[in-house]
Amino acid sequence: MVTIEKLHAPTEAFAALVDTHTAFCDGTAPAESCHRLPVDALFVPEVTVWAAYDVGEMIGMGALKTLSPTEGEVKSMHTRASARGKGVAKSMLSVIVAEAQAQGMDRISLETGAHADFAAARAMYARAGFAECPPFGDYVLDPHSIFMTLTLKEEAAI
Repeated sequence: MVTIEKLHAPTEAFAALVDTHTAFCDGTAPAESCHRLPVDALFVPEVTVWAAYDVGEMIGMGALKTLSPTEGEVKSMHTRASARGKGVAKSMLSVIVAEAQAQGMDRISLETGAHADFAAARAMYARAGFAECPPFGDYVLDPHSIFMTLTLKEEAAI
């Protein structure tokens, strides 16, 4: 059974998962088009981080970055290859959306890769109600990026 816990500080397992995420992202786009965050940039006041576990093994991560009192960004979503297709990312996204709603955010957005390796992630976000949008925040148009947003309501479709 998958459990999701909020992390308050990085662990060795978390750093290893970030390294896996970095290698995955860096293999799909040039460096200037990779917007994943390093470990030290995830454990700052404006970012809330979660880890997903299966029988004690960390198999996924996700984060919510506060952009403003009413807007947030989904950051660093990653599921180990061995755990993909089992609902880990959907569960993580549900936790992130619930936290954004609890914080009173009206909208959350995300940047994900345009590469075929991100197709399953894009489909999962679309099923959760995210729609493609123009770049937001400090992002600029990039052929390697897809931007998506979700207007938060009382009940999310996740």
